[in-house]
Amino acid sequence: MGERTESNQTAAAGRRPARGRPRDAERDRALLEATVQVLQENGYGGLTTAAVAKRAGVSTATLYRRWRSKEDLVVGTAVRWASDLGPQPDTGSVEGDLAALLRDKADTLEGPGGRLLHVLIGESAHNEALARVLDTAIIEPVRDRSATVVRRAVDRGDIPPLENPQVLADLVVGSMVSRLFLTPDAAHRSATDGPSSGEAAIRELLPFLLRALGAQRG
Repeated sequence: MGERTESNQTAAAGRRPARGRPRDAERDRALLEATVQVLQENGYGGLTTAAVAKRAGVSTATLYRRWRSKEDLVVGTAVRWASDLGPQPDTGSVEGDLAALLRDKADTLEGPGGRLLHVLIGESAHNEALARVLDTAIIEPVRDRSATVVRRAVDRGDIPPLENPQVLADLVVGSMVSRLFLTPDAAHRSATDGPSSGEAAIRELLPFLLRALGAQRG
């Protein structure tokens, strides 16, 4: 079966399965993992549904019963992997809450979601559906958590009120993406005996972010 014409679907389309027989969770997982692998190897332009289906060990018909197009498949994969944030603990301090937020984002970026995002960030500049889902999967969850961190910190008297708490989300995402994706030594640091790239980034960024918020470290 040939490659289908790209659709200008919204991000929600990646989460909406085509009608048909009940979904097999194992096949879904195999297809999503295969999509990440093929994207890493060939980029978005070189990804085909046939290559993904072959890598997953299924037919293209099986893939198309789940996603209508290449774009829907990639959007669905991004939704699945990119927003894997764990529970949001109340640590009792702005430093602890912010460290937990940074650690969750580092875990996401260093896992399959990060490998996927690394490939798609450039493509999203001229693909509206991918840009929308990346914003939904990366920015919005961190924005919500940042608002909670700020609200708790202000209520405790740890920091002064912020005029725009959403700026914290931009700082968290932007700084972590820069440190893990754009810093030359980040790709090699995990191979050493020192901390992972994510942990090293947290140690470097946390004091700066606390100062930016007007907090005093405990």
